[in-house]
This record gives sequence, structure tokens and C-alpha cells, in this order.
Amino acid sequence: MSDNLRYALNRARLQPVDLAAALAVDPKTVERWLKGRIPYPRHRWAIAELLNLDETHLWPQITPPHQHISDEVLAVYPHRWAVPHTVWRNLFQSAGQDIGILAYSSLFLAEDAGLLRLIAHQAATGTRVRILLGNPESPEVAARGTEEHIGPHTMTARIRNAITLYQPLRGLAGIEFRFHRTVLYNSIYRADEQLLVNAHIYGTPAADAPVIHLSAGQQDGSAHVYLTSFERTWADAEPGT
Repeated sequence: MSDNLRYALNRARLQPVDLAAALAVDPKTVERWLKGRIPYPRHRWAIAELLNLDETHLWPQITPPHQHISDEVLAVYPHRWAVPHTVWRNLFQSAGQDIGILAYSSLFLAEDAGLLRLIAHQAATGTRVRILLGNPESPEVAARGTEEHIGPHTMTARIRNAITLYQPLRGLAGIEFRFHRTVLYNSIYRADEQLLVNAHIYGTPAADAPVIHLSAGQQDGSAHVYLTSFERTWADAEPGT
């Protein structure tokens, strides 16, 4: 019997049929989960995000997705969409000094009003926030759109859309925007010395590419390579207006 899942559904005021509809599965499948069967990973991730809980809270018997692979590598996710929403929230919530976002558009974050409110709150309590987006007029942005097979104009439009959605953060004390003209090989999302690094793979949208969760515990570790890359890109970028 999966009491944790049943309790979480009750707390969220959801019926098993509601969960089945949200995940596009048969209600009998949900009943099997409630009787103790562990869902496939893609379903666990979706349920955890829907209920805003870590999947290890719902299924303590599974290997935690955040179990340390090493002191530096905290987790590896096969796709960005597989990173639970709670991981993004916990990342930015943990920041005490620095939040950094380096991407072309980071549209998925800009569309999340809850995360934007969290970032604004962190800035209001003294955390420095730096957001680096691609210059929508740059050839690098156009090239990335072509590489993702969505077209150069679509990538430009995504950035402009993100800029509009980030508007509530612009002008707030402690939050800075800049625009880069860089060929990015990965997007970087940092909170102090923790990072989520989203690989850029030719022909693959960033949402489908892997994400590595790193902790910069070692001065000569790979996490510091990404932190240095962020700082160099920030230094070369154009201030946002």
C-alpha cells in the first residue's frame, strides 16, 4: 500500500481519476500505484512535479535521484524535462549570495511565475541575481535555432518572449540582466556553488538534453570550470536596457 501517495493526493484534493487524467494513464494504473506498485521513472517525475513533492517522499524505497554520485556530481538527469520542479525550486531557494542564469532564452523558467517570485524574493533578501540571455539579434542565436531545427526566427522569438516574461524582475534591486553573443555549449543555472548544467547537443532541443547537478566543493573540480565560464560570459556581455 502506497500510503504516502494516497496521503499526498488527499492533501492536494485530488482523486485517483484526476491523477490518471493528468498523466494520461488508465485509472487502473493509478490504483495499482496506490496498492504499492512503483511507477516508471517518467511517471514518478510527473507525479512529484504535480504534487510539488520530491519523489523519494512518495516512494522512499527508490534510489534517490539526488543521491550523490560523487562529492561533486549530485545527480544526472537524462533530459531537462525530467528534472523535478522541486529541484529547481530548492536550487534557487538555497542561494544566499548568488543566483546566475546563463542560457539563450531560459523560456521554461520565465514562464514559471512561482520561480520568478522566488527569485525576486531572494533578491529582496540580499542575494545577487544575474540573468544572461542571448542577444536576439546575434548570429549565434540564429545558428542555435537552426541547430535545434526550429529555425532562426523561432529562437529569436523565444528570447523576446522570455524578455517580456522576465519583465517583473527587471529594475528590481539586486537583479541584473545582460545579453551575450556567445556560442553556448551548455546552459548554466547556479545558486552559490551549486549548479544545474543543461548540455547543448546538436539537433536536440535543450529540454531534451541531459542535465548534471554539480556542487563546487573542490577548487580544481569541473564545477569551477562552469563557474569560470559563467563569469567570463558575464564580463563580455552587453548590459540589458
